[in-house]
Amino acid sequence: MINLNKIIKQGLAAALWLLPFFLNNGAKAEGLRLITDEESEILLEQIIKPLMQKAGQAYSPNHIHIIDDATLNAFVADGNHLFIHTGTIVESDNVNELAGVIAHEIGHIKGGHILRQKLEIREMNNLSLLSAALAGAAGVLSGRADAAFAIMLGGQSSALSKFMHYRTNEERAADETAVKLLKATGQSPAGILEFMKKIDKQNQLNGRVETPYFRTHPMTPERIAFFEKAVKETNLPTKSRYDEAFNRVKIKIKAYLGNADTTIKELDKCQDKTECQYGLAIAYFRNLQFAKAFKKAENLVKREPNNPYFYEIKGQMEMENGKVQQAKSSFRRACELSPYSNDMKFGLALALLEDNPDKTAAKEAVNLLNNIVAKEKNNFQAWTLLAKAYGINGDMARANWAAAESLAIIGNWEAAERKLAEAEKLSPAPQLKIKINDLKERIKQEKKKDYI
Repeated sequence: MINLNKIIKQGLAAALWLLPFFLNNGAKAEGLRLITDEESEILLEQIIKPLMQKAGQAYSPNHIHIIDDATLNAFVADGNHLFIHTGTIVESDNVNELAGVIAHEIGHIKGGHILRQKLEIREMNNLSLLSAALAGAAGVLSGRADAAFAIMLGGQSSALSKFMHYRTNEERAADETAVKLLKATGQSPAGILEFMKKIDKQNQLNGRVETPYFRTHPMTPERIAFFEKAVKETNLPTKSRYDEAFNRVKIKIKAYLGNADTTIKELDKCQDKTECQYGLAIAYFRNLQFAKAFKKAENLVKREPNNPYFYEIKGQMEMENGKVQQAKSSFRRACELSPYSNDMKFGLALALLEDNPDKTAAKEAVNLLNNIVAKEKNNFQAWTLLAKAYGINGDMARANWAAAESLAIIGNWEAAERKLAEAEKLSPAPQLKIKINDLKERIKQEKKKDYI
Protein backbone atom coordinates (compact mmCIF):
# COMPACT_ATOMS: atom_id res chain seq x y z
CA MET A 1 0.00 0.00 0.00
CA ILE A 2 1.68 3.20 -1.15
CA ASN A 3 1.27 6.19 1.13
CA LEU A 4 2.47 9.69 0.34
CA ASN A 5 3.75 11.87 3.15
CA LYS A 6 5.49 15.20 3.33
CA ILE A 7 8.63 15.67 5.37
CA ILE A 8 7.43 18.03 8.04
CA LYS A 9 8.97 19.45 11.16
CA GLN A 10 10.03 16.33 13.01
CA GLY A 11 13.17 14.33 13.71
CA LEU A 12 13.96 13.53 10.08
CA ALA A 13 13.48 17.05 8.76
CA ALA A 14 15.58 18.51 11.54
CA ALA A 15 18.49 16.24 10.59
CA LEU A 16 18.54 16.90 6.84
CA TRP A 17 20.85 19.05 4.81
CA LEU A 18 19.85 18.67 1.20
CA LEU A 19 21.70 19.56 -1.97
CA PRO A 20 24.56 21.96 -1.27
CA PHE A 21 23.13 24.90 -3.22
CA PHE A 22 20.15 24.95 -0.87
CA LEU A 23 22.18 24.64 2.31
CA ASN A 24 22.97 28.25 3.07
CA ASN A 25 22.89 28.85 6.80
CA GLY A 26 21.52 25.40 7.57
CA ALA A 27 18.39 25.34 5.41
CA LYS A 28 16.16 22.41 6.39
CA ALA A 29 14.28 19.98 4.16
CA GLU A 30 10.65 21.00 3.88
CA GLY A 31 7.84 19.75 1.69
CA LEU A 32 9.37 16.66 0.08
CA ARG A 33 6.76 14.05 -0.81
CA LEU A 34 7.96 10.74 0.55
CA ILE A 35 6.51 7.37 -0.39
CA THR A 36 6.09 4.71 2.26
CA ASP A 37 5.50 1.24 0.87
CA GLU A 38 6.71 -1.90 2.56
CA GLU A 39 7.07 -3.96 -0.62
CA SER A 40 9.29 -1.29 -2.20
CA GLU A 41 11.27 -0.76 1.00
CA ILE A 42 12.03 -4.49 1.41
CA LEU A 43 13.27 -4.64 -2.19
CA LEU A 44 15.52 -1.61 -1.64
CA GLU A 45 16.91 -3.20 1.53
CA GLN A 46 17.88 -6.32 -0.44
CA ILE A 47 19.73 -4.13 -2.95
CA ILE A 48 21.28 -1.60 -0.57
CA LYS A 49 22.31 -3.64 2.48
CA PRO A 50 25.03 -5.74 0.76
CA LEU A 51 26.52 -2.59 -0.81
CA MET A 52 26.55 -0.80 2.55
CA GLN A 53 28.20 -3.78 4.22
CA LYS A 54 30.96 -3.91 1.59
CA ALA A 55 31.44 -0.17 2.07
CA GLY A 56 31.92 -0.75 5.81
CA GLN A 57 28.85 1.36 6.65
CA ALA A 58 26.05 0.57 9.11
CA TYR A 59 22.73 -0.07 7.38
CA SER A 60 19.54 1.43 8.78
CA PRO A 61 16.18 1.00 7.02
CA ASN A 62 15.07 4.28 8.62
CA HIS A 63 17.70 6.09 6.55
CA ILE A 64 16.34 4.96 3.17
CA HIS A 65 13.67 7.18 1.60
CA ILE A 66 11.72 7.17 -1.67
CA ILE A 67 10.79 10.59 -3.08
CA ASP A 68 7.79 11.08 -5.37
CA ASP A 69 9.73 12.73 -8.18
CA ALA A 70 9.79 11.56 -11.80
CA THR A 71 13.31 12.88 -12.50
CA LEU A 72 16.40 10.66 -12.68
CA ASN A 73 18.14 11.37 -9.41
CA ALA A 74 19.27 10.07 -6.03
CA PHE A 75 21.26 11.79 -3.31
CA VAL A 76 22.53 11.45 0.23
CA ALA A 77 21.98 13.94 3.02
CA ASP A 78 23.16 14.63 6.55
CA GLY A 79 23.11 11.61 8.86
CA ASN A 80 23.73 9.28 5.89
CA HIS A 81 20.12 9.45 4.73
CA LEU A 82 19.73 8.09 1.20
CA PHE A 83 16.97 9.49 -1.04
CA ILE A 84 15.90 7.79 -4.27
CA HIS A 85 13.53 9.42 -6.76
CA THR A 86 10.67 7.31 -8.11
CA GLY A 87 11.87 8.32 -11.59
CA THR A 88 15.15 6.52 -10.94
CA ILE A 89 13.32 3.33 -9.94
CA VAL A 90 10.81 3.43 -12.79
CA GLU A 91 13.35 4.28 -15.50
CA SER A 92 15.86 1.63 -14.39
CA ASP A 93 15.54 -1.44 -16.60
CA ASN A 94 16.67 -3.85 -13.91
CA VAL A 95 18.16 -4.19 -10.44
CA ASN A 96 21.70 -3.82 -11.82
CA GLU A 97 20.97 -0.27 -13.04
CA LEU A 98 19.40 0.79 -9.76
CA ALA A 99 22.21 -0.85 -7.78
CA GLY A 100 24.73 1.16 -9.77
CA VAL A 101 23.07 4.46 -8.94
CA ILE A 102 22.81 3.50 -5.27
CA ALA A 103 26.45 2.34 -5.19
CA HIS A 104 27.49 5.79 -6.40
CA GLU A 105 25.56 7.46 -3.56
CA ILE A 106 27.05 5.05 -1.02
CA GLY A 107 30.40 6.18 -2.42
CA HIS A 108 29.58 9.66 -1.11
CA ILE A 109 28.77 8.20 2.30
CA LYS A 110 31.94 6.14 2.43
CA GLY A 111 34.01 9.14 1.34
CA GLY A 112 32.56 11.36 4.08
CA HIS A 113 31.55 13.88 1.44
CA ILE A 114 28.51 15.29 3.23
CA LEU A 115 30.53 16.53 6.20
CA ARG A 116 33.23 17.92 3.96
CA GLN A 117 30.63 19.65 1.80
CA LYS A 118 29.32 21.42 4.91
CA LEU A 119 32.82 22.70 5.68
CA GLU A 120 33.34 23.82 2.08
CA ILE A 121 29.96 25.58 2.04
CA ARG A 122 30.75 27.30 5.32
CA GLU A 123 34.05 28.50 3.87
CA MET A 124 32.28 29.64 0.69
CA ASN A 125 29.73 31.57 2.75
CA ASN A 126 32.49 33.19 4.81
CA LEU A 127 34.35 34.21 1.65
CA SER A 128 31.15 35.64 0.20
CA LEU A 129 30.54 37.67 3.36
CA LEU A 130 34.13 38.92 3.30
CA SER A 131 33.88 39.94 -0.35
CA ALA A 132 30.61 41.75 0.38
CA ALA A 133 32.25 43.63 3.26
CA LEU A 134 35.25 44.59 1.10
CA ALA A 135 32.89 45.66 -1.66
CA GLY A 136 31.01 47.90 0.75
CA ALA A 137 34.22 49.50 1.92
CA ALA A 138 35.39 50.04 -1.68
CA GLY A 139 32.09 51.67 -2.58
CA VAL A 140 32.30 54.06 0.34
CA LEU A 141 35.93 55.00 -0.33
CA SER A 142 35.65 55.38 -4.11
CA GLY A 143 32.05 56.47 -4.38
CA ARG A 144 31.65 54.02 -7.28
CA ALA A 145 29.09 51.23 -7.26
CA ASP A 146 30.80 49.41 -10.14
CA ALA A 147 33.98 49.00 -8.09
CA ALA A 148 32.01 47.52 -5.21
CA PHE A 149 30.17 45.12 -7.55
CA ALA A 150 33.41 43.96 -9.22
CA ILE A 151 35.02 43.10 -5.87
CA MET A 152 31.91 41.28 -4.63
CA LEU A 153 31.49 39.30 -7.87
CA GLY A 154 35.16 38.38 -7.98
CA GLY A 155 35.18 37.05 -4.42
CA GLN A 156 32.00 35.03 -4.84
CA SER A 157 33.05 33.64 -8.24
CA SER A 158 36.36 32.49 -6.83
CA ALA A 159 34.65 30.75 -3.90
CA LEU A 160 32.04 29.10 -6.15
CA SER A 161 34.67 27.95 -8.67
CA LYS A 162 36.68 26.35 -5.84
CA PHE A 163 33.55 24.61 -4.53
CA MET A 164 32.62 23.32 -8.01
CA HIS A 165 36.09 21.84 -8.48
CA TYR A 166 35.83 20.16 -5.10
CA ARG A 167 32.42 18.68 -5.94
CA THR A 168 33.66 17.37 -9.30
CA ASN A 169 36.47 15.49 -7.57
CA GLU A 170 33.94 14.04 -5.13
CA GLU A 171 31.77 12.74 -7.95
CA ARG A 172 34.75 11.06 -9.61
CA ALA A 173 35.66 9.43 -6.30
CA ALA A 174 32.05 8.23 -5.82
CA ASP A 175 32.06 6.71 -9.33
CA GLU A 176 35.27 4.83 -8.54
CA THR A 177 33.84 3.57 -5.25
CA ALA A 178 30.62 2.50 -7.00
CA VAL A 179 32.57 0.25 -9.38
CA LYS A 180 34.50 -1.30 -6.48
CA LEU A 181 31.29 -1.94 -4.49
CA LEU A 182 29.51 -3.48 -7.48
CA LYS A 183 32.44 -5.82 -8.11
CA ALA A 184 32.64 -6.71 -4.41
CA THR A 185 28.96 -7.74 -4.44
CA GLY A 186 29.32 -9.72 -7.67
CA GLN A 187 27.51 -7.22 -9.90
CA SER A 188 28.49 -5.74 -13.24
CA PRO A 189 29.10 -1.98 -13.66
CA ALA A 190 27.07 -2.29 -16.87
CA GLY A 191 23.94 -1.06 -15.09
CA ILE A 192 25.36 2.29 -14.05
CA LEU A 193 26.82 2.68 -17.56
CA GLU A 194 23.36 2.22 -19.08
CA PHE A 195 21.87 4.65 -16.58
CA MET A 196 24.47 7.30 -17.43
CA LYS A 197 23.57 6.89 -21.11
CA LYS A 198 19.94 7.55 -20.21
CA ILE A 199 20.93 10.75 -18.41
CA ASP A 200 23.00 11.81 -21.43
CA LYS A 201 20.06 11.12 -23.74
CA GLN A 202 17.69 13.04 -21.47
CA ASN A 203 20.06 16.02 -21.48
CA GLN A 204 20.13 15.99 -25.29
CA LEU A 205 16.35 15.71 -25.58
CA ASN A 206 15.94 18.62 -23.18
CA GLY A 207 18.41 20.69 -25.16
CA ARG A 208 20.70 20.87 -22.16
CA VAL A 209 24.35 21.27 -23.04
CA GLU A 210 26.77 20.43 -20.24
CA THR A 211 29.74 22.76 -19.82
CA PRO A 212 32.77 22.34 -17.57
CA TYR A 213 31.99 25.66 -15.85
CA PHE A 214 29.57 25.89 -12.90
CA ARG A 215 28.83 22.18 -12.63
CA THR A 216 29.03 19.72 -9.77
CA HIS A 217 29.55 16.49 -11.71
CA PRO A 218 32.14 15.42 -14.27
CA MET A 219 30.80 15.74 -17.84
CA THR A 220 28.42 12.86 -18.62
CA PRO A 221 30.45 11.61 -21.65
CA GLU A 222 33.53 11.53 -19.41
CA ARG A 223 31.66 9.38 -16.87
CA ILE A 224 30.32 7.11 -19.62
CA ALA A 225 33.87 6.51 -20.83
CA PHE A 226 34.98 5.64 -17.28
CA PHE A 227 32.17 3.08 -16.84
CA GLU A 228 32.73 1.60 -20.31
CA LYS A 229 36.32 0.88 -19.32
CA ALA A 230 35.14 -0.68 -16.04
CA VAL A 231 32.68 -2.96 -17.87
CA LYS A 232 35.39 -4.18 -20.26
CA GLU A 233 37.58 -5.08 -17.29
CA THR A 234 34.93 -7.25 -15.61
CA ASN A 235 32.86 -10.29 -16.51
CA LEU A 236 30.15 -10.06 -13.87
CA PRO A 237 26.39 -10.70 -14.32
CA THR A 238 23.79 -8.01 -14.89
CA LYS A 239 20.90 -10.27 -13.88
CA SER A 240 19.69 -10.37 -10.27
CA ARG A 241 17.51 -12.78 -8.33
CA TYR A 242 15.46 -9.71 -7.36
CA ASP A 243 14.61 -8.65 -10.93
CA GLU A 244 11.08 -10.11 -10.77
CA ALA A 245 10.31 -8.34 -7.49
CA PHE A 246 11.83 -5.17 -8.96
CA ASN A 247 9.53 -5.31 -12.01
CA ARG A 248 6.50 -5.59 -9.71
CA VAL A 249 7.60 -2.60 -7.63
CA LYS A 250 8.25 -0.54 -10.78
CA ILE A 251 4.79 -1.27 -12.15
CA LYS A 252 3.19 -0.67 -8.75
CA ILE A 253 4.79 2.78 -8.47
CA LYS A 254 3.80 3.68 -12.05
CA ALA A 255 0.23 2.53 -11.45
CA TYR A 256 -0.11 4.56 -8.26
CA LEU A 257 1.63 7.74 -9.37
CA GLY A 258 1.37 7.88 -13.15
CA ASN A 259 -1.53 8.68 -15.43
CA ALA A 260 -4.09 5.89 -14.96
CA ASP A 261 -5.25 5.86 -18.61
CA THR A 262 -1.67 5.68 -19.90
CA THR A 263 -0.81 2.91 -17.42
CA ILE A 264 -3.86 0.84 -18.46
CA LYS A 265 -2.96 1.24 -22.14
CA GLU A 266 0.64 0.13 -21.52
CA LEU A 267 -0.14 -2.80 -19.24
CA ASP A 268 -3.04 -4.12 -21.29
CA LYS A 269 -0.44 -5.47 -23.74
CA CYS A 270 1.10 -7.77 -21.12
CA GLN A 271 -1.82 -8.55 -18.84
CA ASP A 272 -1.07 -12.28 -18.91
CA LYS A 273 1.90 -11.45 -16.61
CA THR A 274 1.26 -11.21 -12.88
CA GLU A 275 3.08 -7.87 -12.52
CA CYS A 276 0.88 -6.36 -15.23
CA GLN A 277 -2.25 -7.67 -13.52
CA TYR A 278 -0.97 -5.99 -10.34
CA GLY A 279 -0.56 -2.64 -12.06
CA LEU A 280 -3.89 -2.92 -13.87
CA ALA A 281 -5.74 -3.60 -10.60
CA ILE A 282 -4.34 -0.36 -9.15
CA ALA A 283 -4.78 1.71 -12.32
CA TYR A 284 -8.37 0.54 -12.86
CA PHE A 285 -9.23 1.41 -9.27
CA ARG A 286 -7.65 4.87 -9.60
CA ASN A 287 -9.67 5.30 -12.80
CA LEU A 288 -12.89 4.42 -10.88
CA GLN A 289 -13.36 1.24 -12.94
CA PHE A 290 -14.17 -0.73 -9.81
CA ALA A 291 -15.55 -3.91 -11.38
CA LYS A 292 -12.39 -4.41 -13.44
CA ALA A 293 -10.18 -3.51 -10.48
CA PHE A 294 -11.82 -6.06 -8.17
CA LYS A 295 -11.64 -8.74 -10.87
CA LYS A 296 -7.89 -8.18 -11.24
CA ALA A 297 -7.42 -8.22 -7.45
CA GLU A 298 -9.33 -11.50 -7.18
CA ASN A 299 -7.19 -12.98 -9.95
CA LEU A 300 -4.04 -11.92 -8.12
CA VAL A 301 -4.91 -13.73 -4.88
CA LYS A 302 -5.89 -16.81 -6.89
CA ARG A 303 -2.56 -16.75 -8.73
CA GLU A 304 -0.53 -16.30 -5.56
CA PRO A 305 -2.63 -17.16 -2.49
CA ASN A 306 0.35 -16.68 -0.16
CA ASN A 307 1.31 -13.19 -1.32
CA PRO A 308 0.41 -10.69 1.46
CA TYR A 309 0.69 -7.67 -0.85
CA PHE A 310 -2.08 -8.96 -3.08
CA TYR A 311 -4.39 -9.31 -0.07
CA GLU A 312 -3.30 -5.86 1.05
CA ILE A 313 -4.26 -4.22 -2.26
CA LYS A 314 -7.55 -6.15 -2.27
CA GLY A 315 -8.28 -4.99 1.28
CA GLN A 316 -7.46 -1.39 0.41
CA MET A 317 -9.89 -1.48 -2.51
CA GLU A 318 -12.60 -3.03 -0.35
CA MET A 319 -12.11 -0.41 2.36
CA GLU A 320 -12.30 2.49 -0.06
CA ASN A 321 -15.41 0.99 -1.66
CA GLY A 322 -17.25 0.57 1.65
CA LYS A 323 -16.85 -3.22 1.86
CA VAL A 324 -15.58 -3.16 5.44
CA GLN A 325 -16.23 -6.78 6.39
CA GLN A 326 -14.47 -8.06 3.28
CA ALA A 327 -11.60 -5.66 3.96
CA LYS A 328 -11.19 -7.06 7.49
CA SER A 329 -10.93 -10.55 6.05
CA SER A 330 -8.36 -9.50 3.43
CA PHE A 331 -6.18 -7.58 5.88
CA ARG A 332 -6.41 -10.34 8.46
CA ARG A 333 -5.12 -12.81 5.87
CA ALA A 334 -2.34 -10.36 4.95
CA CYS A 335 -1.36 -10.16 8.63
CA GLU A 336 -1.27 -13.96 8.86
CA LEU A 337 1.04 -14.13 5.87
CA SER A 338 3.23 -11.25 7.05
CA PRO A 339 2.89 -11.14 10.86
CA TYR A 340 5.63 -8.53 11.39
CA SER A 341 4.32 -6.10 8.81
CA ASN A 342 3.26 -2.72 10.16
CA ASP A 343 1.50 -1.91 6.89
CA MET A 344 -0.74 -4.98 7.18
CA LYS A 345 -1.44 -4.26 10.87
CA PHE A 346 -2.40 -0.68 10.07
CA GLY A 347 -4.76 -1.82 7.31
CA LEU A 348 -6.49 -4.26 9.67
CA ALA A 349 -6.71 -1.66 12.46
CA LEU A 350 -8.24 0.83 10.03
CA ALA A 351 -10.84 -1.73 8.94
CA LEU A 352 -11.63 -2.67 12.56
CA LEU A 353 -12.35 0.95 13.44
CA GLU A 354 -14.75 1.52 10.56
CA ASP A 355 -18.51 0.92 10.52
CA ASN A 356 -19.46 1.58 14.19
CA PRO A 357 -16.89 -0.68 15.89
CA ASP A 358 -17.57 -2.18 19.31
CA LYS A 359 -15.09 -2.27 22.20
CA THR A 360 -13.81 -5.71 21.22
CA ALA A 361 -12.79 -4.42 17.77
CA ALA A 362 -11.34 -1.27 19.33
CA LYS A 363 -9.26 -3.32 21.77
CA GLU A 364 -7.82 -5.41 18.94
CA ALA A 365 -7.02 -2.21 17.03
CA VAL A 366 -5.29 -0.77 20.12
CA ASN A 367 -3.00 -3.82 20.30
CA LEU A 368 -2.18 -3.63 16.59
CA LEU A 369 -1.46 0.11 16.68
CA ASN A 370 0.66 -0.09 19.83
CA ASN A 371 2.80 -2.66 18.03
CA ILE A 372 3.23 -0.21 15.17
CA VAL A 373 4.19 2.87 17.23
CA ALA A 374 6.61 0.78 19.28
CA LYS A 375 8.63 0.37 16.07
CA GLU A 376 7.72 3.61 14.30
CA LYS A 377 7.60 6.34 16.91
CA ASN A 378 6.98 9.06 14.30
CA ASN A 379 4.09 7.33 12.55
CA PHE A 380 1.55 10.15 12.57
CA GLN A 381 -1.27 8.08 11.08
CA ALA A 382 -0.85 5.25 13.59
CA TRP A 383 -0.86 7.63 16.59
CA THR A 384 -3.97 9.41 15.25
CA LEU A 385 -5.80 6.12 14.76
CA LEU A 386 -4.64 4.90 18.18
CA ALA A 387 -6.23 7.97 19.78
CA LYS A 388 -9.50 7.07 18.07
CA ALA A 389 -9.25 3.44 19.20
CA TYR A 390 -8.65 4.41 22.82
CA GLY A 391 -11.60 6.82 22.62
CA ILE A 392 -13.95 4.11 21.32
CA ASN A 393 -12.72 1.86 24.11
CA GLY A 394 -13.57 4.56 26.68
CA ASP A 395 -9.95 5.16 27.76
CA MET A 396 -9.91 8.95 27.37
CA ALA A 397 -6.67 9.51 29.27
CA ARG A 398 -4.75 7.37 26.78
CA ALA A 399 -6.80 8.80 23.90
CA ASN A 400 -5.61 12.31 24.80
CA TRP A 401 -2.01 11.13 25.25
CA ALA A 402 -1.99 9.39 21.83
CA ALA A 403 -3.50 12.50 20.24
CA ALA A 404 -0.75 14.57 21.86
CA GLU A 405 1.88 12.24 20.37
CA SER A 406 0.44 12.72 16.89
CA LEU A 407 0.30 16.51 17.32
CA ALA A 408 3.91 16.58 18.54
CA ILE A 409 5.03 14.78 15.38
CA ILE A 410 3.77 17.65 13.23
CA GLY A 411 5.22 20.26 15.59
CA ASN A 412 1.91 21.53 16.98
CA TRP A 413 3.35 21.89 20.48
CA GLU A 414 0.55 24.01 21.99
CA ALA A 415 -2.22 21.63 20.91
CA ALA A 416 -0.15 18.67 22.12
CA GLU A 417 0.31 20.30 25.53
CA ARG A 418 -3.43 20.92 25.79
CA LYS A 419 -4.12 17.25 25.11
CA LEU A 420 -1.59 16.23 27.76
CA ALA A 421 -3.24 18.57 30.25
CA GLU A 422 -6.60 16.92 29.50
CA ALA A 423 -5.03 13.48 30.01
CA GLU A 424 -3.59 14.54 33.39
CA LYS A 425 -7.01 15.72 34.59
CA LEU A 426 -8.26 12.14 34.21
CA SER A 427 -5.90 10.74 36.90
CA PRO A 428 -3.84 8.54 34.55
CA ALA A 429 -2.30 5.29 35.77
CA PRO A 430 1.36 5.51 36.89
CA GLN A 431 2.69 3.92 33.68
CA LEU A 432 0.75 6.37 31.53
CA LYS A 433 1.85 9.26 33.74
CA ILE A 434 5.48 8.37 32.93
CA LYS A 435 4.69 8.48 29.20
CA ILE A 436 2.93 11.83 29.58
CA ASN A 437 5.90 13.32 31.44
CA ASP A 438 8.28 11.94 28.84
CA LEU A 439 6.34 13.62 26.03
CA LYS A 440 6.15 16.87 28.00
CA GLU A 441 9.94 16.88 28.32
CA ARG A 442 10.40 16.12 24.62
CA ILE A 443 8.11 19.00 23.69
CA LYS A 444 10.02 21.29 26.02
CA GLN A 445 13.30 20.40 24.31
CA GLU A 446 11.83 20.84 20.84
CA LYS A 447 10.42 24.26 21.73
CA LYS A 448 13.91 25.30 22.87
CA LYS A 449 15.27 24.32 19.45
CA ASP A 450 12.58 26.44 17.79
CA TYR A 451 13.52 29.41 19.94
CA ILE A 452 17.21 29.06 19.12
